[in-house]
Amino acid sequence: MYAEERQQAMAQLVADRGRLSVAVLAERFDVTTETVRCDLTALERIGLVRRVHGGAIPARSLAVIESALVERDQSNTGAKDAIARAATALLPPAGGTVVLDAGSTTSRLAAAIPRDLPLTVFTNSVPIAGRLASMSHVELHLLPGRVRLTTQAAVGADTVAALQELRVDVVFLGTNGLTVGHGLSTPDRDEAATKRAIVRSGRQVVALSDASKVGQDTAVRFAGIDELDVLVTDDSISAACRGELEDTGVEVVVA
Repeated sequence: MYAEERQQAMAQLVADRGRLSVAVLAERFDVTTETVRCDLTALERIGLVRRVHGGAIPARSLAVIESALVERDQSNTGAKDAIARAATALLPPAGGTVVLDAGSTTSRLAAAIPRDLPLTVFTNSVPIAGRLASMSHVELHLLPGRVRLTTQAAVGADTVAALQELRVDVVFLGTNGLTVGHGLSTPDRDEAATKRAIVRSGRQVVALSDASKVGQDTAVRFAGIDELDVLVTDDSISAACRGELEDTGVEVVVA
């Protein structure tokens, strides 16, 4: 089998089965694992698969798992509005500094910043920057980086490097999943690297998450539960999940 034929068959197999490991593909096509990795790199380059740790998934899988920002903004709107209002109590005093992570709930927090509270705000979110740009009480800093279509967030080496220079009073994070065992997680590695840098930039770390994400894991962890100070969530969180989180020392604020 020529390399082009093998790669075409490999892409079709990944599309059919959803996720395959390098070892399984090597056995299936009777080639070395190094050859498989080269094939997957070539297939990823032309958009047929997406490399993940240890294997590959169809290129569109992450887009399915990680719904677009507009779609997320239209889900659980009442809970997200309540979470944003509750989170304003955690903003630092006048003259303080914050990082606002990209996300539909953090965007609502941006809109809810009191007009009489002057703050310096750093964000990697294009929509959040758009909301804050006209607010005279906010000194806005838009972080550099490649903007992802799915989340409209700047990610990548430039974003991480800029965050490594910061030390702010409070960071407000979005997350796709949150459990005691796996911590805070997201499907995308670049997004995870940026969120990891956001966590490390803050003296206090606050996650804003509706209860549907609590108890859920996604692929890439960006923070352990011990790195989280406060979770602001809605009143549909189960007593068991809340108790488990509080036992680790996380403050749970129910909006």
